[in-house]
Amino acid sequence: MQIVSAFIVGLVFGIGLIVAGMTDPAKVQAFLDLAGSWDPSLAFVMGGAILIGLVAFRFAGKRERSMLGEAMRLPTVRQVDRRLVLGSLAFGTGWGLAGFCPGPALASLAAGGSKVLIFTGAMLTGMVMFEFLERRVAAARTRAA
Repeated sequence: MQIVSAFIVGLVFGIGLIVAGMTDPAKVQAFLDLAGSWDPSLAFVMGGAILIGLVAFRFAGKRERSMLGEAMRLPTVRQVDRRLVLGSLAFGTGWGLAGFCPGPALASLAAGGSKVLIFTGAMLTGMVMFEFLERRVAAARTRAA
């Protein structure tokens, strides 16, 4: 049941990204172009997502188990640190340059195109590099302790 639920939620999410225009890099870049031909329409998409997220996290925070009976695993870190700020800057820079963020890029893979393939390849490479470096840092900390 968990795989079926994940598939349905992912499908609905992907369709929502397509309908909202989040898979169109030109639309995303126009939204981020505050000094040029700014297109504010994605602000409504983001605002709706934030409102839904606030309600969902409030509801989820009061539960010990998910609707499918799994243990709830919500984020516990609440501090803004250097890693979060630098990661956010890197994410935003990549989003602005490419016009894709991870969800819309994956939804756009179905349509094909070299830009989304290059972006997705770079994203996956960055994820692998991050994991590799994190493990090296963790191993070095363990040896030093």
